[in-house]
Amino acid sequence: MNSIDTGIVVLYFAAMLGLGFWYQRLAARNLDSYFLGGKRIHWLALAMSGSVSNFDITGTMWIVALIALFGMKSMWNHWMWGFLMGAFFLAFMGKWIRRSGVMTGAEWMVTRFGGGVEGKAARGAYALMAVVTMVGFVGYAFQGIGKFAAIYVDMDPKLCAFGIFLVTTTYVMLGGLYSVVITDVIQTIILTLAAIVIMCVAYAHVTPEAIAALLPADWFSLVPPWELDAEQTAELANTDYEVYQWFGPLLIVWVVKGLMLNLGGPAQMYDFQRFLAARDPRDAAKVGAAWSVFLIVRWGMAMGIALLAIVGISEVSDPEQVMPAVLQNYLPVGIRGLVIAGLLAAFMSTFSSTVNSGASYVIRDIWQPFVRPGASDHHLIRASYVATIGIVLAGTLIGLNSGSIREVYDWIMGALGAAFVIPNVLRWFWWRLNGFGYAIGTLAGLIMSFIVWQVSSLSPLYYAFPLVSLVSLVATLAGTWLTEPTDEKTLLDFYLNVRPFGFWGPVREKVATTLDRSQQRGEGIGLAVVNTLLGLTAIGGAYLAPMYLVGHYHSSALISIGLALASVVALKFTWHDYLPEASPAPPAE
Repeated sequence: MNSIDTGIVVLYFAAMLGLGFWYQRLAARNLDSYFLGGKRIHWLALAMSGSVSNFDITGTMWIVALIALFGMKSMWNHWMWGFLMGAFFLAFMGKWIRRSGVMTGAEWMVTRFGGGVEGKAARGAYALMAVVTMVGFVGYAFQGIGKFAAIYVDMDPKLCAFGIFLVTTTYVMLGGLYSVVITDVIQTIILTLAAIVIMCVAYAHVTPEAIAALLPADWFSLVPPWELDAEQTAELANTDYEVYQWFGPLLIVWVVKGLMLNLGGPAQMYDFQRFLAARDPRDAAKVGAAWSVFLIVRWGMAMGIALLAIVGISEVSDPEQVMPAVLQNYLPVGIRGLVIAGLLAAFMSTFSSTVNSGASYVIRDIWQPFVRPGASDHHLIRASYVATIGIVLAGTLIGLNSGSIREVYDWIMGALGAAFVIPNVLRWFWWRLNGFGYAIGTLAGLIMSFIVWQVSSLSPLYYAFPLVSLVSLVATLAGTWLTEPTDEKTLLDFYLNVRPFGFWGPVREKVATTLDRSQQRGEGIGLAVVNTLLGLTAIGGAYLAPMYLVGHYHSSALISIGLALASVVALKFTWHDYLPEASPAPPAE
């Protein structure tokens, strides 16, 4: 990089470290401040933080690689990680999570299954799964950031990743969620500007004539094939993407996994924190609504980078390095530094959210309840520093032993994700599921996911996901039916506080007279389904519009944004008018 670009990036990193030190005083008050920001953070800041946490550099490189390989049909792949999650958050899931009033997703298990042995079993199983998943995501981030930085610095990708991990870990460890959210807001602004710059550059450089000459006629079509054609299959032969030949079976897995993932709660386990940190259920629903807004520019940027690579760069053999190569070749001095700083911001945001949340599970759900139940806040915050470092080191080992982003991504989202997706769905919608069933189903799925990882013939997702899901389902049902139901008082308290819909008949009958009409307003399954569908249309249209625009498909862009706007208007009457009442502001400390 030019010295000006390098200076911009260095100044950015210095500023982020400075914020970590600045917020150390606030974060060190207690665990609630460290992991939830004292539940005083504005809903818009939480939405920006959650949104940019999903705007990670590794994921963006992965999105660009898929677009370059498969065009608009690659959008189906992203169902697997629940990329339309905002629709479920705004419709019902956001307020459900906030009403639970806990600190972590694992601690939530106690509100659902009680504080006895079954609740502790479920909490421990969830915490273990969360930590394993977080460590996997750190390894995934290691793969991406190393490949990204190596394009600009004459250094081994692994050494680049080590250096960036060191800086990011330091500021996360110092400032807790305060520094994570504040820096995420700054990073959202930088990323948005960077994405707009890239879209403008792509729109100017890529002409309709060039697109027509270089791309097949159906490249911008969303209609998926069952099997890739012979030419594309030959291009992917002996590469890490050869498994994508059977696109149709994979698509079924992606969509089913995504729907189940979103029905079970936040897709990434650090997302739980953003809703738990909201001031009240009303704000939590708003976090869900705004979550996807700040991701819109990401999709236009990814399309712009992919088109620039197809039109102007032919020497990049690894599709996962298309993005850094395009930025190096097309952006002018200064602008390049800003864009790279923005993308590094995206990496730091996702990494920090992952590590902060992973440490919260280790301390709040494993160390504090099972090892040091009487520990002081001072001790627990110090232990959080150790947990943070441990998660980073474990993730680094995974990154060092992985060959590509796709390899880590498919295991985390496919086999590992299948281990807990069914118990996660049932915990919200089926009263009979108990803590033992949840724990047994999750642990059985986790063991099976590791077996699948080691047996290469089972690794394609259309084998791995159904197999792990089936094992998890059978173990969950067996564990539930062979043990006693959850204590009635626990079930009644949970239902009264969270007010979920689904198969809660026996519980609902016993509390029907307790809930007044105002508490039941806007809580039914019918309105939730309507709002989820409207949310899916609004978010999907908003994501597709800039992608079509960058590709000069103006009519498709107008149709997409028109559908999105019409859905937003409808949501005013079906969702916003039914939001819960705001809670009184907490007293100032």
